[in-house]
Amino acid sequence: MSNVTLHPAVASKSPIVRRQFPRSDVVEIFQKPIFLAPMAGVTDTTFRVLVRELLDDDFKGLLMFSEMVSAAGVHYRNEKTLAMLRTVKEERPTAIQIFGSEPAICAEAAAYVEELGSTAVIDFNCGCPAPKIFKNGEGSALMKNPALLEKILSAIRRAVSLPISVKIRLGCNEINAVEVAKRAEAAGVDFIAVHGRTREQFYSGAANWEEIARVKAAVKVPVIANGDVRDFDSLDKILATTKADGVMIGRAAQGNPWLINRLLKYFLTGERLEPPTIAERAAVMRRHLQKIIFYKGERVGVCEMRAHAAWYTKGLAGGAELRNQFNRAETADDFLKIIEDINGR
Repeated sequence: MSNVTLHPAVASKSPIVRRQFPRSDVVEIFQKPIFLAPMAGVTDTTFRVLVRELLDDDFKGLLMFSEMVSAAGVHYRNEKTLAMLRTVKEERPTAIQIFGSEPAICAEAAAYVEELGSTAVIDFNCGCPAPKIFKNGEGSALMKNPALLEKILSAIRRAVSLPISVKIRLGCNEINAVEVAKRAEAAGVDFIAVHGRTREQFYSGAANWEEIARVKAAVKVPVIANGDVRDFDSLDKILATTKADGVMIGRAAQGNPWLINRLLKYFLTGERLEPPTIAERAAVMRRHLQKIIFYKGERVGVCEMRAHAAWYTKGLAGGAELRNQFNRAETADDFLKIIEDINGR
């Protein structure tokens, strides 16, 4: 660790304050318990604002999770890292997710984020399987070192007064999610999200909901189940199997930003909203393009929109050719012409 002066809340090493449980702000979070998962390269401000705009008015208070942000990047005040911490009022309330492997650095980053005043929750990543993250002992690598994870979460708990959460996997190679969840609870986290796969699986195979159920039974804090929820029926099944307090939607929301509203509506009212029509899908693509250019500029926006366009057109007739066209698009006008073609089908 560098000799950069740490935040006073970190340097003081004050004891963990055991607050009343459940906290009222956490209770409020779980009134709308269908969450958009943090996904690198996907859940940026553009996508979070878009998802929120597609929510019914009654659901606007839904908590949104950010992409993961490097604690070390915050520590060294990396410009690109700090830019990822900026949120806009149209997307709030938000949970900023940080990752790292050094307790003091992670605590300092959490304190910095809290002082910005733009987040409602500090989330910690213990689930990312990406090789670069894993090799640094971060993300899902921490599943192999529950004692270190507990130290990190304890340090964050001492440094901030906001609710804190952690997103874990079932394990690294072997399943140890119950032990990890118990240590996280002991460290003072307010809720836990569990992806029902090990790091070794990445995103292959079926999510193991039974193991998520074991975590739910082992801790008192709320548990969010994550993995393989794509529709109303899978939402029913994961809740019945895990008895979880909430559900987190990841890859199923890619190219499907209205899914969160449809699932939340079903969970709260039992109503099964129809999927979007082709015209509605094209309209949302257009809005997404306009927003990503607004936040990132045309050059970066068009480049990043190609991946989203591939997800939006999955399952459409002629989707492969549409994706080829989007990949060749270099301007916003190029994109809009292809979207109009979709709308005309």
